[in-house]
Amino acid sequence: MNCKLFPTLAAVFAIAVACGFAADSPEPMVLRAHERWVSAVQFSPDGKHIVSGGDDETVKVWDVASGKLLWSVREEGAAVTAVTFSADGKRVVAGRWDGLLQVRDSRDGKLMMTLRGHTENITSVAFSPDGKRIASGSGDDTLKVWDAERGEELIEIESGNEYDVTAVAFSPDGARIVSGDGEDNVRIWDARSGEELLKLEGHTAAISAVAWSGDGRRMVSGSWDRSLRVWDARSGKCVATMTAHTDEVTGVAVSADGTRIVSGSADDTVRVWDSRSKEMLLTLRAGLEKVTSVAFSRDGKRVAAGGKGGLKIWELRGKK
Repeated sequence: MNCKLFPTLAAVFAIAVACGFAADSPEPMVLRAHERWVSAVQFSPDGKHIVSGGDDETVKVWDVASGKLLWSVREEGAAVTAVTFSADGKRVVAGRWDGLLQVRDSRDGKLMMTLRGHTENITSVAFSPDGKRIASGSGDDTLKVWDAERGEELIEIESGNEYDVTAVAFSPDGARIVSGDGEDNVRIWDARSGEELLKLEGHTAAISAVAWSGDGRRMVSGSWDRSLRVWDARSGKCVATMTAHTDEVTGVAVSADGTRIVSGSADDTVRVWDSRSKEMLLTLRAGLEKVTSVAFSRDGKRVAAGGKGGLKIWELRGKK
């Protein structure tokens, strides 16, 4: 055990003040988002909206400031398992349990395109920073890259084992894709050729989520082994391990400025970390039975989490 990863209460208070957090945990905005489980959440690039998907077969977009539901679309016949916005905020892509990907207009939910090719459930989706490509991971053990304008499949990457591709994310420059799988592997791929660039080893259970730092120099992964790991994206070296969660880590995200990491867990907590010191700044009790997905707004002021039926949004208070 690395004792430096478990600060005293006094140390947490000092770090929170230094980094602009209030010492008390903020009260969340609570949205009764879905009938059953919220499977995925993501902020729009401008932070004004949030998209959620659920196993009630719906995709919903909300106004963050008011909590108002802007639109809801039912994906008939399949649970929604993954969602994200395009970099310009104009499109939403939703992955479904039946392997389909639906690209929709973020203003009204109108269907723009359906991507067909996966043979099992979609686990994760990501738009490239320029909005021209979509990456998707699936229970069919593949990672696919799609042309986001024409809907054509550009690349299919086999996971290299018999395990699901559980998480995908483009690097900030769009040149690389990081993926996690249902074993314990994190891999970095060339986004154009599909060539494997690095295999990152250290986790001991399935990878649930991956995210890049804003400068592309670091990558964060969350795992069912209850840990988060921070990696050097060039060398593949693990530079930090955080182990405060008491159950599976189910989601991770990094603030746009790279200073903070947020993680969600089946232990029903959301934790905010300082990405430099790797100290925990804040623990939020979600009250969602378990947290299934987390997101950071681009300005780093809000954190969102989905779970059983609900979506919660916290405003991280700065110093008065």
